[in-house]
Amino acid sequence: MTNIYVGNLSYRTDENELRELFAQYGEVSRASIVKDREHNNRSKGFGFVEMEDAQAAQKAIVELNDKEVGGRKLRVNEAQPREARPPRRAFAAE
Repeated sequence: MTNIYVGNLSYRTDENELRELFAQYGEVSRASIVKDREHNNRSKGFGFVEMEDAQAAQKAIVELNDKEVGGRKLRVNEAQPREARPPRRAFAAE
């Protein structure tokens, strides 16, 4: 199974549209859009797609990265596990 990060989504894109976009490449086991709980569950403009077949996932990544969807160029790549991502910087007010 391959987990794919999809960034720069239109705020109007919903999970069904995201699933349909990737389903043309293979079986999608899950599609989710990250929501901002503090602002009426509005989309944060990115999400994740899980695909069963690694080859289909790689084809989707190559073909959908930089593709314009909903007026925005998508950023599509294999999602990094949380522990593999660089740490976020914390900014403190003085």
